[in-house]
Amino acid sequence: MTMPVTQCLIKLHEAHHQLEDYQGGVPRWCSGCGDNAILAAVQRLCRDENLAPERTVFVSGIGCSSRFPHYMKTYGFHGIHGRAFPIAEGVKMARPDLAVFVNTGDGDCCSIGAAHWIHAIRYNMNLTAILHDNQVYGLTKKQASPTSPIGLKSNTTPRGSYLDALNPLTVTLGVTNASFVAQAVDWIPELLYDIIRAAYLHRGFSFVRIIQRCPEWLPKTFEPWLHDPGKTLLLTHRNGLSISPELSRTYRNQIEHDPINLDRAREIASTTDPIPVGILYHNPSIPCYEDIRHAGQMRTAEQIRAGIESEFDKVTVWPQDDSPSRAVA
Repeated sequence: MTMPVTQCLIKLHEAHHQLEDYQGGVPRWCSGCGDNAILAAVQRLCRDENLAPERTVFVSGIGCSSRFPHYMKTYGFHGIHGRAFPIAEGVKMARPDLAVFVNTGDGDCCSIGAAHWIHAIRYNMNLTAILHDNQVYGLTKKQASPTSPIGLKSNTTPRGSYLDALNPLTVTLGVTNASFVAQAVDWIPELLYDIIRAAYLHRGFSFVRIIQRCPEWLPKTFEPWLHDPGKTLLLTHRNGLSISPELSRTYRNQIEHDPINLDRAREIASTTDPIPVGILYHNPSIPCYEDIRHAGQMRTAEQIRAGIESEFDKVTVWPQDDSPSRAVA
């Protein structure tokens, strides 16, 4: 696509941003919380891709992870529970030129916001969605979430959770128009960054599930995986991730997986031990909804006002004896 001359000139004079340009308030997450690792990876991505802070937006719902926009020195919207996706989609429809990220938790996305999550996948808008999955409602002090393992004792399940955990990967891969699905873990920062970067570079709805630790409510849940690298399965491919020699010396359990293979991606997504880490599915040929709808066309103030007035007129009751008048007491 040819870039207009004015945009070329603007890009030539764009400042190179530093890490500090994206660092907002001091995070108030617990020490050892996986959210800290995700924040560091995302801020590094913004710096490396030189994303203009004024053209970058982070949208979240409610939960520990949803404080994310407060810690980014960009535009942000801290929404209500489960509604991060429709807000982000509205931003993208109005301003498709912006880089839009969604930060959501396992409860915010997979329970309260499940309907919006499903349709966000189907619409395939150019958003980067990061699911912070710690398998528990942490902000409200330990209740079972949709991804909590069976048997988990919590304030809402004192005798242990009765249901098998929902698998966000298999759900996403089962929805029409899924175009990018990946999984990362917070304790391998090198791959965490690589996967988030690949998600950002994909044009379409990028869904990254990040399995993260909650040191406050589930401090020992992932200890077996931390102490045994063999319990992590790295997915490699020339169209996916390249694993560094240094990392390969520790994480030797690797398979080559072509991310265009949807059936194989679904099989891998069903695996929980070992935990698969990498890009499960990537299909760049699926069109984005905003491209189909030709979103983002500039409107004048007069056009916006006329549109609003037209909508108001549909529900306004006018006096019977004269023409529409806005002077009615």
